[in-house]
Formats: sequence, C-alpha cells, structure tokens
Amino acid sequence: MGDIVTVTPAAADLIRSLRGQHGPLMFHQSGGCCDGSAPMCYPAGEFRTGGSDVLLASLTVDGVPEPVEFWMSKAQWELWKHTRLTVDVVPGRGSGFSLEAPEGVRFLIRSHLNR
Repeated sequence: MGDIVTVTPAAADLIRSLRGQHGPLMFHQSGGCCDGSAPMCYPAGEFRTGGSDVLLASLTVDGVPEPVEFWMSKAQWELWKHTRLTVDVVPGRGSGFSLEAPEGVRFLIRSHLNR
C-alpha cells in the first residue's frame, strides 16, 4: 500500500523553507468548511491535538532534522481512510493561520484511492 501521506518535491522545498523560518513543524487537516479542507501548517505543538484527531504520519523530509507530524480529524479520516494522501503546493493564498500564507502559495492535499 505504501505510505499513507507523502509530499511532492515542491511541498518538501516549502517545508524546508518554513522549517528554517519557524522551527519544527506539524500539519493538521480538519473536515471543516473553507480552509478546513486543506492541510494547515503550524509550528510543532502550536495546534492542540486530542482524542478527536488521528496521527497519520511522521513525515521524513530531506533537510528537516525532525519528522513533521501529519494529523487529521477522526471524522475526516473516516471519509478518507481508503486513500493515499499527497501534500502538494499550489499558487494562491491559503488560510491566514497556516504558515505558508505569506508566501503566496498554499498547501493542498491530493488523494488517490488505495488499490
């Protein structure tokens, strides 16, 4: 089946840049409306996870000394548990809460059904 969550080369580049600016990072994806459907990048530990969240992956990114945790709300995971997820980057502004917002790009999830 492979890894549940992977990153594109463009996402890895952005993660390295954000790591250099902000220190260790984490992702969280909720099932909410608007920006809640996109992965949000935060300084590690800044977003409080709890019993309603699932740790899907500890991503290894070349040039980043520690794993980048990828969390998702349980409700969202129930809908996506039969997919593999790829973190990518596209032009445009994402949420003001996600670290990449000032960069003029936003993280995006591409999903592929497990086979």
